[in-house]
Amino acid sequence: MSTRFYDQYCPLAQALDVLAERWTLLILRELLGGPRRYSDLRDALPGIATNLLSARLRRLAAEGLAEQVEVPPPVARTMYRLTDAGWDQVLPVIHALARFGLSRLPAEPAEVPPLTGFLVGVLAGFDDRRLGQADEDYRVVVDGHSFDFGVHAGGLRAARGAPVVEIRSRARDLVERRVGNGEDAASRIEIHGAAGPVSRFMSLFRLD
Repeated sequence: MSTRFYDQYCPLAQALDVLAERWTLLILRELLGGPRRYSDLRDALPGIATNLLSARLRRLAAEGLAEQVEVPPPVARTMYRLTDAGWDQVLPVIHALARFGLSRLPAEPAEVPPLTGFLVGVLAGFDDRRLGQADEDYRVVVDGHSFDFGVHAGGLRAARGAPVVEIRSRARDLVERRVGNGEDAASRIEIHGAAGPVSRFMSLFRLD
C-alpha cells in the first residue's frame, strides 16, 4: 500500500505525506505524553486496526520521529517514544493544530482526558524564546496520571532525570487556566519545587 499522497516539490505536501495519514498525528499526540507500550497506544486509540498501528509506528521510526526501546527489568517491556527530532518537529505542529481546535471544543465537556489537560494546559504554552540556559526535568500529574519531560539541548525532550518541579492538577483546571476562564482554576493547581526552577517553568510554559 502506497503511503505517498501528493508527491509534489512543496514543503507542505512533503509534510502531509508523512503526517496526514489517518491516526498518525494522534499516535504522535500519545507519544508526547511519554513512552508508551504498543497495548497502551492501541487502548488510547479505539478503532485503529492492529496492522495499521504497526504500519504507522514503522513509518514514524523510518522518518526518525519515533523509536522503539527496550525497558530493562523490573519493567522489561518494549516501549515506543519520540526521538529528539520528534520533539523538535512534532510539537510545533501539534501546538498549531491544538490552537486551531481549542475554540472548537465543547464549552462544557462531560470529561477532559488527562493527556488533553497536559497538552493544552502545559505543552501548548511552551515558548522557546524564554529558554535561556534551562536544562532540567519536570513532572505534571494530571488526575493521577504522570507526565515526565524536560528541557535539554535548547528544546523539549523526554525526561532524563529527577523532576525539579512537579505540578498537580485536574485536567479541567489546566485547560481552563490556559483559555483564561478566571482565577479559580489557577488556585487549584499545586506547584512544588524550589523558587528558581518554578519561576523558569512558569515562564517557559506561559503560566506566569
